[in-house]
Amino acid sequence: MTEQIYSLWQRMEQGWAVGDGAAFASVFAEDVDFVTVRGEELFGRRAVALGHSQLFAGPYRDTKLTAEISLIRPLTSEISVVHVTSSIAPAGITTHAQAVVVRREDGWEIAAFHNMIPKGLS
Repeated sequence: MTEQIYSLWQRMEQGWAVGDGAAFASVFAEDVDFVTVRGEELFGRRAVALGHSQLFAGPYRDTKLTAEISLIRPLTSEISVVHVTSSIAPAGITTHAQAVVVRREDGWEIAAFHNMIPKGLS
């Protein structure tokens, strides 16, 4: 389970690296609830892909996302809470996210994601 959950963030990093909003968003559930660092609520994978495509075409073009998982807490065999700190270089931004990941028939995906910039950082 842990390896499969880690692979979600590896895929997210890869999508970011190539500036592909759809690839970045592919790790999220079709009906994901996603809260951005600005507190905006995005509903669904399509909204996450579109929002990130706009970021990759603008202020985050040619940046790199590096994610570090600090907690995977299984709630059941099918649901875990995950804490992740991410860095965006060279922008110098650090974020913290709490995610709910769920196991579906075809693997793990992120069902809920709340992202923020910790006070005093970036």
